[in-house]
Amino acid sequence: MTPLLQVKNVTKKFGGLTANNDVTFDVAEGEILSVIGPNGAGKSTLFKMISSFMSTTSGEVFYKGEKISNNKPHIIAQKGVVRTFQETTIFKSMTVRESVVVAQHLRATASLPGYFFGTKAAHHDEESFGRNADELLEFLGMGEIRNELASNLPQGNLRALGIAIGLATDPKVLLLDEPFAGMNHDETTKMVELVRSVRDEKGVTVMLVEHDMPAVMSISDRIVVLNFGEKIAEGTPLEIQNNERVIEAYLGSADDEIGM
Repeated sequence: MTPLLQVKNVTKKFGGLTANNDVTFDVAEGEILSVIGPNGAGKSTLFKMISSFMSTTSGEVFYKGEKISNNKPHIIAQKGVVRTFQETTIFKSMTVRESVVVAQHLRATASLPGYFFGTKAAHHDEESFGRNADELLEFLGMGEIRNELASNLPQGNLRALGIAIGLATDPKVLLLDEPFAGMNHDETTKMVELVRSVRDEKGVTVMLVEHDMPAVMSISDRIVVLNFGEKIAEGTPLEIQNNERVIEAYLGSADDEIGM
């Protein structure tokens, strides 16, 4: 069976700097795969290439067997590969619900003039987007704050809203860039369960870049490890914890480094 997503020999160079070098791995449908590594290892650059926010220098990315690398980001998102951002890019002047409604316009059936003139197709879109936004927010446990301004949300809810905006585009693969960053223990625990539910209940395959090792080890089916732009290991959380190259490069030898 062809993997849902394939990264094949992907390299990215910026002049004399190599951010990623010949990185290859597959992502199976329905799995949660984490990409970890020290700061500057090339994790976010890799995500940008997978989602076509950045072109590859060489190598290719395939989704369902179709090459998607070096395309336009909105086309990749329409195909089902959607990235959320490390910087929480939320429409902060809008309410939570409005933010999720706006995100769905990527799959609008009405044209821009149709929205301007209020055509039947535009009204249908708006009604559908509103229902879907309400369903998504209830699913994510955010129904009670749907009318809150995004600018007023605490960090945990902002991250959850970022996931809601990603889910609003109806993704098949959701790329999460540091979804647990800046959270306390309770917020992280809640977010780990939320990401699991996105996979288990929505059927979305998840890739994430993350530095929180206890969260990574608890949520991941498999882990890819980058160091200086190169893949140095790939395997289950247990295999990664016991990999000498990973321990030397990133995890450290003490068990409490990774919360085990």
